[in-house]
Amino acid sequence: MSVFDGFKKFDIDCKGTNIHGVIGGEGPALLLLHGYPQTHAMWHKIAPSLSKSHTVVAADLRGYGKSAKPATTPDHSSYSKRAMADDMVELMTKLGHQRFAICGHDRGGRVAHRLALDWPQRVDRMVVLDIAPTREMYSHTDDTFAKAYWWWFYLVQDAPLPENMIGADPSGYWLATCGSGSAGLHPFSEQARAQYLECFSDPAVIHATCEDYRAAAGIDIEHDNADGDRKVECPILVIWGKDGVIERCFDALGLWRQRAIDVDGFAMQGGHYLAEENPAELFDHLQKFLTEYIDNQ
Repeated sequence: MSVFDGFKKFDIDCKGTNIHGVIGGEGPALLLLHGYPQTHAMWHKIAPSLSKSHTVVAADLRGYGKSAKPATTPDHSSYSKRAMADDMVELMTKLGHQRFAICGHDRGGRVAHRLALDWPQRVDRMVVLDIAPTREMYSHTDDTFAKAYWWWFYLVQDAPLPENMIGADPSGYWLATCGSGSAGLHPFSEQARAQYLECFSDPAVIHATCEDYRAAAGIDIEHDNADGDRKVECPILVIWGKDGVIERCFDALGLWRQRAIDVDGFAMQGGHYLAEENPAELFDHLQKFLTEYIDNQ
């Protein structure tokens, strides 16, 4: 059963990679991208409200949920943010949207960042939730961050070490990881949590999501370094949780201003899972940012 009332499911072949998700609403296109270890279901508390003014597309990234799990490569490029971004560009093209806004949480924010760099002509504006840029987070790592985000360093270990350990109790791992934030497991509705646990029990998902992190620590940083001085051109809104790790460990605005031309942002009440923990306030911020763009067209 879908957690999205009034939305239509889709499975679309994106140059050989099936992408699963839902679409609903009318108006300018808005692409929503989830984080680890979740699926597009993370948007179920906010997508219906956004669909009143936008055509909302919420998709599972490759390797996650019900999207395809491509074969891995020695350099982990099949799970690079570039590959994931290319999927989403193809998806939006097939859905008939040449330009769109994008909102990404966690890993989805990293995909959004790469998409806006590689495909600037396609992105009107971008929102990233509770992240700083990947390269800068690794380069600014300290003891506090390493302890709080331990999976950044655990999942990148060579296969099959993390896969085997997680696979011994995937539900226990998911609950412990996602419940470690300031709000515990409270943000996750029973129906959404059931979908997360069902998808994460698949060994292919466990392996693919490890590959996502292996790519982040390697080829994604290579791609970042190859950008040189190039920055994201579209307006970016950065929102992070007052009770989360980003607030404690990073200057999110300062780091994003190193990577983008037009950046604004702030901390809002909540932890890491803002779309599920505090959907009403997040909706207000997104609607204001997105509506300002529409009014200026």
